[in-house]
Amino acid sequence: MPMLFEPIEIRDLKLRNRSVVSPMCQYTAVNGVMNEWHLNHLNTFGRGGFGLVIFEATAVEARGRITHGCTGLWNEEQLNAMIPIVANVKSTGAATCLQLAHAGRKASCQRPWEGDAALTEIEFSKGELAWDIVGPSDLPFEEGWLVPNQLSKSEINDLVDTWVKSTNLAIVANFDAIEIHSAHGYLSHSFLSPISNKRTDEYGGSVKNRMRFTLELVEAVRAKWPVEKPLFIRLSTVDGKEDGWTLENSITLSKELKALGVDVIDCSSGAIAAAGINTLPTPTPGYQVSFSAAIRSKAEILTQSVGLITNAAQAETILRAGQADLIALAREALYNPFWPLHAAQELKADDNFNLWPHQYGHWLGLREQGVFARRPGEINN
Repeated sequence: MPMLFEPIEIRDLKLRNRSVVSPMCQYTAVNGVMNEWHLNHLNTFGRGGFGLVIFEATAVEARGRITHGCTGLWNEEQLNAMIPIVANVKSTGAATCLQLAHAGRKASCQRPWEGDAALTEIEFSKGELAWDIVGPSDLPFEEGWLVPNQLSKSEINDLVDTWVKSTNLAIVANFDAIEIHSAHGYLSHSFLSPISNKRTDEYGGSVKNRMRFTLELVEAVRAKWPVEKPLFIRLSTVDGKEDGWTLENSITLSKELKALGVDVIDCSSGAIAAAGINTLPTPTPGYQVSFSAAIRSKAEILTQSVGLITNAAQAETILRAGQADLIALAREALYNPFWPLHAAQELKADDNFNLWPHQYGHWLGLREQGVFARRPGEINN
């Protein structure tokens, strides 16, 4: 059996294979509430054979949304819309994970296809107004963007409580896992990076102090999240900017996270700031694999690799080389939601279409054998 299709157990959760749908914002919610688009979008990946489907970045409070179209989980309406979607995806055999997030200083902006920048009069005319945003320091992400209000210590404590409340709601929604978003310049990441965190109190300055918010957040969520269920965290393992957060910092943090009960480090990179020279690797196939390999080896923790992993042989090689334990796909999953099932064919793990939903696999198996439908009108070709 190819390693990609070997089940993996993380705490009490057993994934049917090691392919994961990376969280991808759809910017289609209304007041944070998921809808039919999210149901169809996420269910397709379950039917497509993925082992784990991570729901998109979901804000723990209204001001934590990236855009007006982002999902949230801070009230009953959002919870009630999410419950049937979780159940629907799980009915396909896939496990579900919720990425809990707070956009921090990158909140209150346009949807990507509307400009991907600060809100303008165009949005205001539609009733989509800006809101006050927060961060570790009063530094905007980019010139022309909103300036965040620097969080006080009491506000930091209140925010941690907000994450705990969303964790409680995720329990009710029956998710199998949670992922804390601490990457891509959003709130937790912005505390970690010296580029965005200029504080002089116990939440700023040294690496230890800059890790404090993330560690307190993880400790609080882990204490509430059921012990038998896995906890993931997504890191920008490097800032890719001069004098920014480094891979060595991520290894140190990952050791601390493991001690607090984190099970998987989801290894991404970058997006801390628009200004400055970018020192990230050129985006080529598997360009972030070395990050997951280093953290897996040096922190001795499970890792998930993501970033231009597009074909089955590539994914299998990463796993067999011990560079990651899980393989996450984003845009490739959008392009081919049935990627795991096609990968199984490519790796000779499913010659008879047995891994496919039987409503599909039966007919595909007959086609492979050159057999047409036995009853007129059942299928044309």
